[in-house]
Amino acid sequence: MSNDQLQQEPVAEYTKVESIFVRHRNCLMLKGQFTPIFTDYYLHLLDLKEEHKENLDTALKDLLAVLTLHLTSRPWAETHAWTVNLRAPRVNFFATGSSVNENIVGKVFTKDVREPDRNLLYAQVIDRDKGGDPQLSTVEVPELDPCRWVEAYYEQSDQRPARCFKMPNEEYVLIAAQPDFDEEWLNELDEEKVAQLLQVEETKVLETRKYKFECGCSIERIMPGLLGYKDKLDELFQNDDQLAVNCPRCGTKYELTRELILDFAKRVEEARKQAEGGKS
Repeated sequence: MSNDQLQQEPVAEYTKVESIFVRHRNCLMLKGQFTPIFTDYYLHLLDLKEEHKENLDTALKDLLAVLTLHLTSRPWAETHAWTVNLRAPRVNFFATGSSVNENIVGKVFTKDVREPDRNLLYAQVIDRDKGGDPQLSTVEVPELDPCRWVEAYYEQSDQRPARCFKMPNEEYVLIAAQPDFDEEWLNELDEEKVAQLLQVEETKVLETRKYKFECGCSIERIMPGLLGYKDKLDELFQNDDQLAVNCPRCGTKYELTRELILDFAKRVEEARKQAEGGKS
C-alpha cells in the first residue's frame, strides 16, 4: 500500500468481524474485511520508519487477520497472544488481541532469533473473568502461511477441524467445525464455494465485533519494569542522558530520563502509602 493510497482513500476506523452460524452444516463462519487494520499497521510502520520484506509483511498481516477471526469465535473476556518461531526464514511473528479492548497488534522479529528444530506456534490465553495463570499450548505448524497455522492450531489444540481462506479485497474467512458438523461439506470447501456460501446456505449472524490495529502501550505501562533500577540509575543509563526503550508488542520507542523514572517511583510510593493508610 503506497503513501498516496494511505492519504487519499477513506478507510473505516475499525474492522468488523461477523460470527455466522451455518445451519445444517453445524459450522461457525467468521468473516471480516481487514483494510482498516492493515492501513493502521502501515501507518504504524511509517511512524517507526520500518519496512519488512514482502513475504514477512504479508505473513504478519495474515496472522493479524486470522488471530482476529479466532478471537471473535472465543468468549469476550479472553486475551490471546500467539508467537510463531520459524526455522526458515529464521524469524518470529508475534500477535495479540482482545475483544474487550477491541484491538489487535503484532510485530516481526528478525534479529537474534533462535533456530528451533521445527516450526512452532506458542499460544497463550488469559481469561480476565476466571483469573489464574494463563493457558499455554504449543502447536507444530507448516510453512510460512498463517492460514495453515490457524488450521493446525484448531486441529491440534482445539481437537476439531477448521478451514481458513484468504479472499479477494483483503477479506478473510475462518470456518470452524461445531459438534455434529458436516465433515464432507467442510473438506470440499474452496474459495469459490466460500464466496457463494451466504447465498446458497441457510445462515444466521450471531454477533459482530470490531477491532483496530492498536497496542495501547505508554510510558506509564513500561515504567514499572524499570522501578528496580531506581537506586542504580547510573548502571541503567551508563553515560547517557536518555534511555531508549522499545515496546515489545509493537516496537514503539520511548525516550526515558532519570527524572522521569524517579518521578514515577515517587508517585508509586505515594499511592502505596495512601492505599495502606486507607486500610488502617
